[in-house]
Amino acid sequence: MELAFGSEAEVKMLSLFFKDDEVQRIQQLARVKLDSSLFTFYVGKKAGEILGYAAIESHKVRTKPETLLVLLNAQGQLIKVHTLAFHEPPEYQPSERWYAQLFNLPLEEISFRKEIQGISGATLSSRAALDSVRKVLAVYQIGVAEKQ
Repeated sequence: MELAFGSEAEVKMLSLFFKDDEVQRIQQLARVKLDSSLFTFYVGKKAGEILGYAAIESHKVRTKPETLLVLLNAQGQLIKVHTLAFHEPPEYQPSERWYAQLFNLPLEEISFRKEIQGISGATLSSRAALDSVRKVLAVYQIGVAEKQ
């Protein structure tokens, strides 16, 4: 979590368990299936103030796994995505520059039909990344923002 919040932050787990209707809402917002009704955020704090939220998202791209660290600021906006593991050929991996086009966009605008440019030859990788980001943002909206 040092990568997410720095070495001086206090990090706590926030485990969310969703009811069936909440799972439906998350899936509708994210436009992707939620694999489990349990989801964990890591909340970074410093001097009692929330720095942000981090989620570790694992999924398959083609046939091999990818794991992303998706970071949201204290207001729930996407601010960073780190690739923790990517087992497909390296040329298919979305770059930091590609992820930067997603930062601070509202959930409904994270789509190839909107502001996002695709990656030539890496459609499946970029689509999987967008799905993960939308899922994390939808979970935050339903599980954190609406309950504050």
